[in-house]
Amino acid sequence: MEAIPLTEKRILILCTANSARSQMAEGLLRDMAGSRFEIHSAGSEPSTVNPYAIRVMEAAGIDISDHRSKHLEEYLQTPFDIVITVCDKAAETCPVFPGPAERIHWGFPDPAAVEGTDAEKMAAFSRVRDAIRDRLTTWLETN
Repeated sequence: MEAIPLTEKRILILCTANSARSQMAEGLLRDMAGSRFEIHSAGSEPSTVNPYAIRVMEAAGIDISDHRSKHLEEYLQTPFDIVITVCDKAAETCPVFPGPAERIHWGFPDPAAVEGTDAEKMAAFSRVRDAIRDRLTTWLETN
């Protein structure tokens, strides 16, 4: 009897610009979960990946320098098992995706909104990265 292959769950992580929170969440989840999931991220108003997000992820040993901001329209016809919004605006405007996607909302503050010195901005991005990692750690215990 042949073994039935396990199907990985398809996950989409959304925030408004797909520049910081969703990019960090995508990088962290890929690192933490390995090949358990097919992971994507997108935004309703994509811009570019924030250099501070790249730097704090690099400090955590995760390279997201080759990531690009993607518009959620790229995925509107893609069935997802789980859609995670990581900012309140994305949760409010999240479209309906085909299939029975489970919706999860984790509202994290926008580190890009922090003004100040380079060190203060790095600290803000690091705090959000760590909060996302903590939430993912807890979530992965049951998924």
